[in-house]
Amino acid sequence: MSELLPLMTYCLVMSGTPGPNNVMLATSGANFGYRGAQPAIVGIQSGVFVQTLATCLGLGSVFVAYPLVQQILRVAGAIYLVYLAWKLSGAAIGEVRHTKPVSFMEAAIFQALNPKSWVKAATIASVFMPSDMSPWHAALLVSVVSLMVGTPCSVLWALFGYSIRNLLKDPRKQRIFNLTMGATLVILAAMFLR
Repeated sequence: MSELLPLMTYCLVMSGTPGPNNVMLATSGANFGYRGAQPAIVGIQSGVFVQTLATCLGLGSVFVAYPLVQQILRVAGAIYLVYLAWKLSGAAIGEVRHTKPVSFMEAAIFQALNPKSWVKAATIASVFMPSDMSPWHAALLVSVVSLMVGTPCSVLWALFGYSIRNLLKDPRKQRIFNLTMGATLVILAAMFLR
């Protein structure tokens, strides 16, 4: 267990700090409630699990051999963040019929475009993979640890959004919140392109 503590700490920092996934979850929690954010939580964690496992099993070497692939993913990720910003900034609390929360598939697929998720997966693969295990078992172990640490972080971000829901019942405050969260995603997209 003590050998996994550095990995768990790293996963906590990467999963718990603000980033595209957590902005999306807080906004979904605020606009659609915790139940409405659940598909995004499961989608994010499923996508991160598959991404980490694939990276640990060798996908990261593709980026080393073909840096253009990484650049293409970075641009696609920035475009997708702008799309999410547009989608989330128009949401209205209690008016789910006009807009929909981020779906399981949207959240899962976004991980393939999310540079922060790629950094996390590549770091786990290069720094935290146990060398005394078979590659498959080691990849599975670190992917499961990432999932176990990341899921509560995602839940907390969605609950944070849900907890401020009452503050956002005033349509003006809600609009300001949604535009601020949307602008945050656009800023993150711009940072990905640097």
